[in-house]
Amino acid sequence: MELLFEHEFKKEEDPAEAVRLAEESREAETDAYVEAVYFGVLDRIDEIDGLITARAIGWKTNRMTKLSLSVMRLAVYEMKYCDDIPFTVSINEAVELSKKFDDEKAPPFINGVLNGIAEDLGLKDTGNA
Repeated sequence: MELLFEHEFKKEEDPAEAVRLAEESREAETDAYVEAVYFGVLDRIDEIDGLITARAIGWKTNRMTKLSLSVMRLAVYEMKYCDDIPFTVSINEAVELSKKFDDEKAPPFINGVLNGIAEDLGLKDTGNA
């Protein structure tokens, strides 16, 4: 999530360089999962943002907080491309991250958007996470 958030401020920076700098300067721990998700989101950002925009009625991604957008991008990627992660876990983690780091209005917004996307993706048990 941190790398995706940082990317919003440094879109011109080479993503591989961003990972290297995070490891060096912040001693961020990256692993195969972190890199797969980070590069996976960036490779599919238009598709992911399209799913978010379709469910964020009245909101465009450029009006969302960079943190909310980063959290939702991560969760949508996991729901769509990480079969080993239950979608409810992805939604719950996104909501928890937003509770910890974002505006107080963000968690219910993120929960609603992500549950709508889960429904659009045909995932079962789309009750609130």
